[in-house]
Amino acid sequence: MSIIELFIIAVGLSMDAFAVSVCKGLSVPRAKKSHLIITGLYFGGFQALMPLIGYLLGVNFRHMITSVDHWIAFILLALIGINMIREAREESEELDASFSVKAMLPLAIATSIDALAVGITFAFLHVQIVPAITFIGVTTFILSVIGVKIGNLFGAKYKSYAEIAGGIVLILLGTKILLEHLEILV
Repeated sequence: MSIIELFIIAVGLSMDAFAVSVCKGLSVPRAKKSHLIITGLYFGGFQALMPLIGYLLGVNFRHMITSVDHWIAFILLALIGINMIREAREESEELDASFSVKAMLPLAIATSIDALAVGITFAFLHVQIVPAITFIGVTTFILSVIGVKIGNLFGAKYKSYAEIAGGIVLILLGTKILLEHLEILV
């Protein structure tokens, strides 16, 4: 997997965390440095951890499903992308203004479930996992920090656009993987 493809996946996966970060920024009158760091660490950390877990699961089961791995990658990425687009169109509930473990942990887990499935895909594609999860974690950290600032400065206007863009990116990547395997795209 090229660095450009990895960057696209990292940005796509980060969009849920970015959207929630925008909401967290909206929930406070002033975004403090601690809000930025806490949000970035939670979301970036879980976006790095979940693909690792998915990768380890995928490596253990790869031998059983190698003949259909490209279909699994396509279906997982397409479903994740479609779900992100669907969620962007729904009314979002108000977020708690707290940055406590109780408030942040469920958000970090919820926004990184998609990354678990991507980690499974990474196992099928023989992606070097340590650089990949580092890249995803750092990208998510940065975009989460930016999201809190944007939310605090500009409001909720950009939240759904970020989710839609992330969903489209993941669908396109899944399609690319499938087309390459079917040798339609070289």
